[in-house]
Amino acid sequence: QVQLVESGGGLVQAGGSLRLSCADSGRASTNYPKAWFRQAPGKEREFVAGISWTGTRYADSVKGRFTISRDNAKNTVNLQMNSLKPEDTAVYYCATTARFVYGPPALVAGGYGYWGQGTQVTVSS
Repeated sequence: QVQLVESGGGLVQAGGSLRLSCADSGRASTNYPKAWFRQAPGKEREFVAGISWTGTRYADSVKGRFTISRDNAKNTVNLQMNSLKPEDTAVYYCATTARFVYGPPALVAGGYGYWGQGTQVTVSS
């Protein structure tokens, strides 16, 4: 049973940094594509960043500020968020695919079969 557990959310002032982590339990392989999505109140869930065997992808709104990475020894995926803005405020979700996919990480939520419970990120102005 795949289980994703996010951590690292919190309250930060604009311009600050946070680091989110997503622990993947239940599977031995570390090569499944993973992604971070976010959902602000009243808005749809949107892609933030993804990582797969072939590389990484980022939403235009976070390029140059956010970095996604893997720690294979811990089977975790991290999202380093720098230069945070109030518009980054949202619940952040970690997601992974149900099957191994060789290709770039999907940009849509439908490309992922497992989700974490979410972690709140609040950026004050």
